[in-house]
This record gives sequence, C-alpha cells and structure tokens, in this order.
Amino acid sequence: VRVLVAWCPDWPVTAAGFGPEETVAVLASGRVFACSPAAREAGVRTGMPRREAEGRCAGLVVLARDTAGEARAFEPVVAAIVTLTPLVEVTRPGLCALDVRGPARYFGGEEVLCRRVAEVAEVAAAQAHQIAMARTAMVKVGIADGYFVATLAARRGVIVPVGEAREFLAAFPVSVLGRPGLTDILDRLGIRTLGELAALPASSVRN
Repeated sequence: VRVLVAWCPDWPVTAAGFGPEETVAVLASGRVFACSPAAREAGVRTGMPRREAEGRCAGLVVLARDTAGEARAFEPVVAAIVTLTPLVEVTRPGLCALDVRGPARYFGGEEVLCRRVAEVAEVAAAQAHQIAMARTAMVKVGIADGYFVATLAARRGVIVPVGEAREFLAAFPVSVLGRPGLTDILDRLGIRTLGELAALPASSVRN
C-alpha cells in the first residue's frame, strides 16, 4: 500500500505559537522533549536537562509540554489536508497519514499530491498560530510503500519509488525502530544500520 505521511517537525514548539527561527524548548519531566531548529543550532538537544539547555542557549524560551494543546493546534492542519482527501489518519499531533491511491490519481500523480499536501498544511500551520512563513519548512511530506517507510520518507521529504523501500531503509540507523533495548544490543554487536540488520540470516535474528 502506498502511503503519504505529513510530518510537522518540532510540533510542540509550533503548537505553542513559535516559529523555527526562535530559540524555544518544550520540557517534559524536566528534560527537553522538543526544540526549535534555532535552539538546536545553539546546541540544545532532546533529552537534555533544563539547566544544561539554558546554559547552551542564552535567552532560550522554556515551556512546559501541553499535550492537549498540541492536539487542538493540529486540527487546522488536518482540516486543510482533508480538503484534498477525506481519509486522513492522525497518528499523533504533528503526524498524519493517508492512502495515496485515490488522491494521486485525482491530482495527477504522487509528486503533485505531495506538493499540494505540503502547501495546504504549511499555510494552515502558519495561519492558525500566527507564525510568519519561515525559511525552514514546518511541514514535510513523504510517500513510500507502507507506513513505517513513509514516516522516514517524510523526514527527508522524498518519494520512495515502488519496490525500493529496502534500498531506502538500508542506511538508516537501527534506532529508528524505536526499540532502545534492541538498539543497544545491536550496537554492541557492531550492527548499526537497518541494512546491516537485514543482511543477517533470519535464524540469527529470531534467536
């Protein structure tokens, strides 16, 4: 199944009304949960304690995470995408997906669909939160075979051709699987990319 994923990087920051070029960090349990591109340029990283983040970035705006607010803030973005196709599934605030087949045929191809989704979502995100359109995109869109591959394609803003998911995934670190325990084990074994993991015999992986 071809899937399109629209991803709003650093959504907790955008949902709070701040743009990519402002130095902002959103905290959860005393650590950085999300931060703006400008804050990352200053050395702020997710998982970092508040004091360390403030020490690295003078004038850092620090906010407490508001999960309900993030969900409400994402509604205008989803509503904008729904004007193109009604079958939009929200995975979490800042991330949603849709089946490509019908919409791609209607709009004349996957490239056009990607462009249209990115345009309406970007405008909705900026207008809803009164953020000036910035040089850094607030919405990235990708298409690939299956949801997992499409989420990674969205990070890079690319369309992965049909049947080329394996090649696309090969260079990604095993950490993208979202399983820290497994990542730690594989790292100690010297297996650091999905390509290296896929090259292992199936019997070795099961064991």
